[in-house]
Amino acid sequence: MDKQYSIREVSAKFNLPASTLRYYEEVGILTDIPRNSSGKRIYLEKHINRLKTICCFKNTGMSIAQLQEFFQYEQQEPSHIDDILKLLTNQKNHILAQLAKMQHDYKHIQKKLAYYQAMKTAVDNHTALPNWQDYKCDN
Repeated sequence: MDKQYSIREVSAKFNLPASTLRYYEEVGILTDIPRNSSGKRIYLEKHINRLKTICCFKNTGMSIAQLQEFFQYEQQEPSHIDDILKLLTNQKNHILAQLAKMQHDYKHIQKKLAYYQAMKTAVDNHTALPNWQDYKCDN
């Protein structure tokens, strides 16, 4: 039998408020959640796996509407395989653009760090301060 999780356990496992889990259920991206005799939600491994996908996609910037589309397409995979591929390809391209931006920003931080480390060394050694032009990023 599948391991069962309470809403509190799932909330802690994914660092999500219980209200978010209920919202995901409300908008149809987390489905078929049974309830116990007290009416409390019982999450199963299939829900944990679905939440892993939801969190992964959300972390890449996918919207709720895109998640809804994906899971609707997934229910009828053979007839929507092109739609799934298009959605995931677009998301992959979005991630690549984010990575390029982050790489650029990382280089900028590295230059700033080198500049301020050189400034600290100059101050500590009572030597000439560095010139920012020597450290400036190329855009």
